[in-house]
Amino acid sequence: MRKIKNPWTGAEGYNCFGCSPENPLGVHMEFYEEGDEIISFWKPRPDYQGWINTMHGGILSTLIDETAGWVVFRKLQTSGVTARLDVRYKKPVMTTEPQITLRGRITGQNRRLVTVEVTLENAKGEVCTEGTATYYVFEKEKAHAMGFVSCDLEGDELLPL
Repeated sequence: MRKIKNPWTGAEGYNCFGCSPENPLGVHMEFYEEGDEIISFWKPRPDYQGWINTMHGGILSTLIDETAGWVVFRKLQTSGVTARLDVRYKKPVMTTEPQITLRGRITGQNRRLVTVEVTLENAKGEVCTEGTATYYVFEKEKAHAMGFVSCDLEGDELLPL
């Protein structure tokens, strides 16, 4: 498993709610690659609750959507936009969890539309939320014109957390 470099670090105007480490209100996600999967380990906080000690469903959807985007960035080396997001809530995710794990992978592609499946697991490894994102991917020239150059790995191989 290797960490993925954030290709927008230092870019003017970069303040993504999902992945910017500098956004004071954001969720500060980081991503890793292991085989066909893109993985994020994330620590819930009480700031993102809906009900007492329970994660807000909109935040869970955000985590799934962001993970799907990073699957596209890394695996297809381009950017794009979410065309559709279907989220299935199977079990509550508690804000008291020590860590949750998101796993995303491409499950289909038809021209410019890519299907990405994402699961969200609690600290026990139970799947609590599942999502299917349909992503409209840009041609590499358009992605480049919009500031995307590449999505590379950094450092040596890391052991799973």
